[in-house]
Amino acid sequence: MGPTDKSMNFKPSAKRLIGLLRPQRVRMYAVLALTVTAVVLNVIGPRITGHAVDKIFAGAIGQQLPAGQSKDAVVEGLRARGQGTFADMVAAMDLIPGVGIDFGAVGRILLIVLTLFAVAAIFQYAQSWLLNDAVQATVQRLRNDVEAKIHRLPLSYFDQQPRGELLSRVTNDIDNIGQSLTQTLSQLLFSLLTVVGVLVMMLTVSPLLTLVAVVSIPLAMVVTGQIMKRSQKMFVAQWTNTGELNGQIEEAFTGHELVTVFGRRPEVQAAFDAKNEELRGVSHRAQFISGLMMPIMMFVGNLTYVVVCVVGGLRVASGSMTIGGVTAFVQYSRQFTQPLAQLASMANLLQSGVASAERVFELLDAPEQSVDEEAVLPPTRGRVAFEDVSFGYDRDKPLIQHLDLVAEPGQTVAIVGPTGAGKTTLVNLLMRFYELDGGRITLDGVDIASVPRPELRERIGMVLQDTWLFGGTIRENIAYGNLDATEEQIHEAARATFVDRFVHSLPDGYDTVIDEEGSNVSVGERQLITIARAFLADPAMLVLDEATSSVDTRTEVLLQQAMAALRSDRTSFVIAHRLSTIRDADIILVMEDGRIVEQGSHETLIATEGAYHRLYMAQFRGAAVDVEEEGAPAPVG
Repeated sequence: MGPTDKSMNFKPSAKRLIGLLRPQRVRMYAVLALTVTAVVLNVIGPRITGHAVDKIFAGAIGQQLPAGQSKDAVVEGLRARGQGTFADMVAAMDLIPGVGIDFGAVGRILLIVLTLFAVAAIFQYAQSWLLNDAVQATVQRLRNDVEAKIHRLPLSYFDQQPRGELLSRVTNDIDNIGQSLTQTLSQLLFSLLTVVGVLVMMLTVSPLLTLVAVVSIPLAMVVTGQIMKRSQKMFVAQWTNTGELNGQIEEAFTGHELVTVFGRRPEVQAAFDAKNEELRGVSHRAQFISGLMMPIMMFVGNLTYVVVCVVGGLRVASGSMTIGGVTAFVQYSRQFTQPLAQLASMANLLQSGVASAERVFELLDAPEQSVDEEAVLPPTRGRVAFEDVSFGYDRDKPLIQHLDLVAEPGQTVAIVGPTGAGKTTLVNLLMRFYELDGGRITLDGVDIASVPRPELRERIGMVLQDTWLFGGTIRENIAYGNLDATEEQIHEAARATFVDRFVHSLPDGYDTVIDEEGSNVSVGERQLITIARAFLADPAMLVLDEATSSVDTRTEVLLQQAMAALRSDRTSFVIAHRLSTIRDADIILVMEDGRIVEQGSHETLIATEGAYHRLYMAQFRGAAVDVEEEGAPAPVG
């Protein structure tokens, strides 16, 4: 997946993201109530503070006026002396000539304001706590949904997705969603309500100054809207590149030994540097472009502040407003532009979160494997029939066409053929890792397409060429085949598969902890543990895909004996390139280009001198022929 050149569909994705909070509606209603209360208390504060300013200013002016006269018399005297502007200002004030500042009244007003702000802070803290709780519960549910979704996706989806890219969606993107919601929702809700509340209070103080304060806002919103459109593309590219970089890192770490052996460290480092630089570039552009919104809104706020101060001062001088009213309005203008600036600054976080959400939604919306039906398998005898089966990983390029095959209960069916012939594909279809394009596969007469996948797969034990062990002890890895197994059963499976032979040489024995890559045991030992796991599971059917490819020849002979016991009375499918390991199979299938070209016992196929004979001769005599062709003496025997 390359970086997208188009902006994601922001509004539907943001709406769907917010919709994830719907199960937390009770908490969200409580958050809304707490936020509204906190906003109301905060926006009332400046108006009451303005009364304190009026008291102080009126006391300071009143103290300078002659005592014993009424305010009207003082105003008339000022007008008579030609001080009309001062007279208008005194007329608009609540004062008593000759009386100074009433510090008791000022103190009571300030105490009320302090109480309002303290209660508002408590409510705001409670709102943040509840909102964070709701967001974390939502992110937890989203992780659960993604985890469940992964188990419903067909194997073909994972074939098309780099592992690091998928891990990035499951980890980085979900974490980013949680951080974005936590950091933006609380402030977003508070800022929006503050804008509304402050606008109402500004109108009650002075409609004229309110018009002055808001006239430049639409222009700023248009500019920020254009910035958001451009930055959104960058945020989508940022998280896409993050996923690709994770894919490169995961691939390089997993294949570290191969990278070192083939001397490809400079190429890997160069690829990493190129992708890292690309990620740095798009991240820088995303943050830079979205970061322009905060300075723009701050500039608008400062411009509004200057205009309000000038116009407000003129209105105080004319007696149209009190100094406290102007002071309150200046605070309101700050409260009005500050949340707008905060909204602008949060736009990058919100865009980043929505970009990650869209990547997660793409995973959640991916086509799922077909829904399991409710058919129940009878006790498994093990008769498997492929009836006119057709399949291709790409529908335009069929791999298997009209294949028929019957494996009777208890038979061992070996499948051989060149690489890409379709051997592993057969067992993948039997396990329902992929769905057929045509025909059907039956188990004891029941179409496996009608059987729930878990029920089908619990009847089949599988040992793959690529070993998989999880981080845990050897005992836990073996017990994975049967979680209810006793200690004796675990040891019996280990002895039967020769795991017991090397475990006792380890310092902690069965309690030896294996890391996720199994790097503290050899490849052959890892394969023995996986075989012991299948042995312990005691399945009704068995699939062995190159199960002994990583063990030495002597151990392979011993394992053949163990697996012969394991296969007894079970229908088994054995995929092998070492033809010596399947000589005793009941039926050997030779596949070429998705078709069965030969089938029969080892002796029969050798006598036929067909495809199997050529494979067998090439494997056991090819080296000698090559040597003879070079003129060297042929080996004896």
